[in-house]
Amino acid sequence: MTRRIVGSFVALAAVAAFGALVVVPVAGQGGSAPPALVITAFGGAPAPPYKMPRTPWGDPDLQGVWSSDDMSNIPISRPAQFGERLYLNDQEFAQRKSQVDRGVEQSENDADSTFRFDFARRAFRQTSQIVDPPNGVMPAVTSRAQARQMPRGTFGPGPLDWVTDFSLYERCITRGIFGSALRVIYGNGNRIVQSPGAVAMSYEMLPDTRIFYTDGRPHIGSSIKEYLGDARAHWDGDDLVVETTNLTDQTAFGVNGNGPRHSTQMKVTERFRRVADDILQYQITVDDPLTYERPFTVSMPLTPLEGGNLLPYDCHPGNYALLQSLGAERLEDRRLVEDRARGIIRPRRGVQEGAGVGAALPGAARGGGGGRGAGPN
Repeated sequence: MTRRIVGSFVALAAVAAFGALVVVPVAGQGGSAPPALVITAFGGAPAPPYKMPRTPWGDPDLQGVWSSDDMSNIPISRPAQFGERLYLNDQEFAQRKSQVDRGVEQSENDADSTFRFDFARRAFRQTSQIVDPPNGVMPAVTSRAQARQMPRGTFGPGPLDWVTDFSLYERCITRGIFGSALRVIYGNGNRIVQSPGAVAMSYEMLPDTRIFYTDGRPHIGSSIKEYLGDARAHWDGDDLVVETTNLTDQTAFGVNGNGPRHSTQMKVTERFRRVADDILQYQITVDDPLTYERPFTVSMPLTPLEGGNLLPYDCHPGNYALLQSLGAERLEDRRLVEDRARGIIRPRRGVQEGAGVGAALPGAARGGGGGRGAGPN
């Protein structure tokens, strides 16, 4: 079993300081009403009866440490073979369950290795994480946004001239809103704590904590922009609805916050509802006409994080990674000049020379089993 140690209590301290279900089609996203929650956890079948737990002050209780690990092998965009079918049939689902079981066995056999990827323990029927548009495919990106890709840094072709050639993730700043919740190879924990008037959500990878105020306060002034925006929330029955505005144009909606960077006009609407003791349905709708040709919605079940605690992720903007990477690039500059002076004409060395996650050599086995449903960065 994965051993997890107790992480910080940043979210709890922050909050303390501020004192039958069916799949519902998403429609009318261009209007002011937030889209209805699409509950994917039960594969299209009616959810079993569930009594929502309550906090001592009467709000729906979403608290816990949740994970997207079980979204392994469920892509963001739906493969064309499934068309508008959101769920696997029985035969396909049996294959997915077998795949998850093999991943568990492989990962537990690799438990003593120096690095083990997180893995799924539970299979779900979704064919894609995108539930709207109906074909499950990410809408096309505008020409404006195509020219504003997040820098790839050490995972790109180089050369690296300054810190702005690295992604915000590589700079240990943020992975953005969705990039922080999306399943990757490790660090998929999401801790939620509550107090009267506020809900806090902390992410395992990078030290981000978001505060969702539920006390009716207005958004901050429109001239103020933040990487994770300004979140305001309210309860819609048992759903926590979070609307985020005031975003910068420096983050992106993709794996680890990569992809085309969105505009400052992007609005994000999230819904959280506990549908079982061990399932928190999470949904996010993105509306940014300057970046995507239409709004789109992702919905996924989050399940309890193995071990119940967030691992510390000791990454900060002042670490040596960027300094050493830039230093290596300047050394390559000098060596190219020296080689040319000796009559040696050669191509510039690549930033990673084909090495992958953790500097693994090309084609090296990765361990961790079960896949992850998303790329390394």
